[in-house]
Amino acid sequence: MADHHLPLLLGLTGSIGMGKSTVSNIFRGLGVPVFDADQAVHAMYSQGGQAVEPIGASFPEAVVEGAVDRPKLSKLVLGNKDAMKLLESIAHPLVYSQRRRWLQQHVDEGRHSILVLDIPLLYETDAAGNVDAVAVVSAPEAVQVERVLKRPGMTEERLRSIMGRQVPDAEKRRRAQFVIDTGCSLEETQEHVLSLIGGLSGRQGHAVLRHLNPQPEQDSSKTSKM
Repeated sequence: MADHHLPLLLGLTGSIGMGKSTVSNIFRGLGVPVFDADQAVHAMYSQGGQAVEPIGASFPEAVVEGAVDRPKLSKLVLGNKDAMKLLESIAHPLVYSQRRRWLQQHVDEGRHSILVLDIPLLYETDAAGNVDAVAVVSAPEAVQVERVLKRPGMTEERLRSIMGRQVPDAEKRRRAQFVIDTGCSLEETQEHVLSLIGGLSGRQGHAVLRHLNPQPEQDSSKTSKM
């Protein structure tokens, strides 16, 4: 496989409430394929999903009517390192396998110069080395908090707990090659994304090789919030 035919792999990340899903949809609307790790997990947890049976064997209380109940599963694993490791040992390889097939398909088609990996915990799981560049979605903290507290069942205490497990936004912005602002109008955010795509077009991509030809010790499957 020759490098010069490979698409550039852009890692898209951002803390809770920063608008990453909105930005992912903007990329898709502009014709850039996006692999969403959390969506992959949702599909695997649904009825008939690949993860339902193995999770049911390890966490029987978390499976309800043939699907994984994410809130129940979260209660079982949060704060329990052994349980979390067990869950990761089930879910991560499945996500990794799906992502690898997705990448291989797009590389074989050769139609896109940029592919986006939507990775919620990119820095938290040391996945930055598995992409060619990182774009972090960011907004002022007041905007972030306002957005998240509007979600059903969300409390300030739960939000603080989630944010405490994530790399701070300022650190993500410092480490990323690109910052996409969502603390503005949707039209302005779209312009930021369009400008980013223009700047990346024509750039050489190499990171996809690390996914299609992984080293045995490589663990690049930690991509989702579970």
